[in-house]
Amino acid sequence: MDHRLLEIVACPVCKGKLNFDKEKNELICKFDRLAYPINDGIPVLLEPEARTLSAEEVN
Repeated sequence: MDHRLLEIVACPVCKGKLNFDKEKNELICKFDRLAYPINDGIPVLLEPEARTLSAEEVN
């Protein structure tokens, strides 16, 4: 994930900061408890495509 892109990309739901999970190749919004996939290097920032994080994953 390009560091410059990570600085400007935001959660489409709350407009908050997203964190990159390199292990799962996802962008994480801890506030909304959503994980957005990254396909072929392109973040898929669509709420229907995101998976809900468990309580353990948020902490």
